[in-house]
This record gives sequence, C-alpha cells and structure tokens, in this order.
Amino acid sequence: MSKNFVESKTGLFPYNRKAAYNYAKRWALSRNPKYYDFQHIGGDCTNFASQVLHAGGCKMNGGKWQGWYYYSANNRAPAWTGVEYLYNFLINNDSRGPIVKISDINEVEVGDLIQLNFGIDDGFDHTPVIIRIEEPRKPENIFIAAHTYDRFDYPLSNYVYENIRYIHILGYKK
Repeated sequence: MSKNFVESKTGLFPYNRKAAYNYAKRWALSRNPKYYDFQHIGGDCTNFASQVLHAGGCKMNGGKWQGWYYYSANNRAPAWTGVEYLYNFLINNDSRGPIVKISDINEVEVGDLIQLNFGIDDGFDHTPVIIRIEEPRKPENIFIAAHTYDRFDYPLSNYVYENIRYIHILGYKK
C-alpha cells in the first residue's frame, strides 16, 4: 500500500503536496474541463483551490448543506467555490475531507492555501494556493498559483490586500 494512504498516528491521512503542486502547475494557466469555469460569475479562485486540495488526496465531503464537494456546476457545495464558505467548512470540519489549522507564514507549506481580503468589505475575496516558498519567509518569498486572474509562480507581495490568513492542511479524513 502506498505511503500516501497510510493513516497517521493523528488519525489523518497525509496530504499529497507533490500531487497538489503538480495539479496547480498543470491547470493554473488553463482550465480542467472536468470542472465548470466560474471566472465570469464571481470568480474561479476557490474552485481552483478546491481542485488542488482534491488532487492532493483530500476526499470530498458530501454533507448536503455543510459539505465540500463538486459533482457538476449545479451540484456542488458552496464551500467548493466560495471563499468564506470554504474557510468556514475547513475550520469547522472534523469529518471526511481536509483537516486544517489556521497558521502563520512560518508554518505554511507548498499546497497550503492563503486567503486575502482586498479591503472592499470585511469578507475575504481570494484563495490562492502556495506553490513555492523561499527563505526568509515574507510575502515576497511566497509564490502562488490562482485562477480568475490566472497566476503561476506569482509573488504574494504583488497583491494589495488589507488582511491575510494562512490555512495549513494537516491531512484529511476518509
């Protein structure tokens, strides 16, 4: 059995960061035809981030109102495509799917998520995926992949934002 599917002592299965990175690299500047492109109806960033998490092994959670899943454009959880919905799902999830902790710049790894508030209101607006980290850890040394305005290997410091949160993927539950 592959090491990636062996449950850890914490009860979590390991997030495959290499697979997440490879997916981000393949699809950051284009669209996977298996998924609807939400770019022109609110943005595609969280849809892309969810795809990356799923590619990294995180199992979908089919909970009707509180889940995280995508079967089609019309059969998906709000958490799959909405920035705040994804955040709320991730920080509250204790069943099937990704298990996370809110962290800081010093704890994140490739494949983790960042959410940005651009200052339009109090809500967060964008969900890029970390694909490269250089030292010392500061925004100009964190590089992301994202959709809506498609980016790959783009410095976090190029964004103008009011607030930021780092979401570290601890693993997932089956």
